[in-house]
Amino acid sequence: MPLLEARNLCKTFRTEQSAFGARGQSEVRAVDDVSLSIEPGETLGLVGESGSGKTTLGRMLVRLIEPDSGSISLEGQDVLAARGSALRHLRRNMQIIFQDPFGSLDPRMTVEQIVVEPLIIHGERDQQQRRERAAEMMRAVGMEASALMRYPHEFSGGQRQRIGIARALILRPQFIVADEPVSALDVSVGGQIVNLMRKLQREFSLTYLFISHSLPVVRYLATRIAVMYRGKIVEEGATEEITISPRHDYTRSLLAATPELKI
Repeated sequence: MPLLEARNLCKTFRTEQSAFGARGQSEVRAVDDVSLSIEPGETLGLVGESGSGKTTLGRMLVRLIEPDSGSISLEGQDVLAARGSALRHLRRNMQIIFQDPFGSLDPRMTVEQIVVEPLIIHGERDQQQRRERAAEMMRAVGMEASALMRYPHEFSGGQRQRIGIARALILRPQFIVADEPVSALDVSVGGQIVNLMRKLQREFSLTYLFISHSLPVVRYLATRIAVMYRGKIVEEGATEEITISPRHDYTRSLLAATPELKI
């Protein structure tokens, strides 16, 4: 049974436009009838260029964006129908790692405040317990517990992304959406983060949707790959199949356009 299953997801964004004094609305179909499933413990790599709809899809899966239509289930539970305590329970099991390690951390908060915030939201009242969990997560992502007392601006981009990963893991979720977690980093640091994510997957029994515009990056981490183009999944299959014998012209262009990751 899949851990996560999505069926026929659609999302259209409507924007106001003004041209030559006339106003009107424009519609963009960001996600167009997309279905996918992810097995427990696997990594599904979702690749596509900017604007292909992959970030919108990832955010819909964890209910940061509500779809216009379609269904999402996590361990057989209807994600879109969940309310109240049922939704809080589901949210513990679904977390996201954001693309921008500079914009996703509040500069006014200490690292400890950032990392323990999900625990506070989910009702953990024991401050000492929160602090111990935060220190444990910092060590898990390769940082010293002493970093908890500092602020985000004191760290490099790679270190900030590690802090974001610690925040995502502190609730011990089953499913993680990693939204281009290495695209804002240089190649060598990105390789370190990808290695870290592979290590954490084994340690915490994680299931990933790993979003990227780079097929070589995804090839290293993913079990399967889905290729997204103009809101649709145009090709999906085992990693080796997609990267060695791609069927779609768009997939071939992605392979040709991106450098190898230095692992």
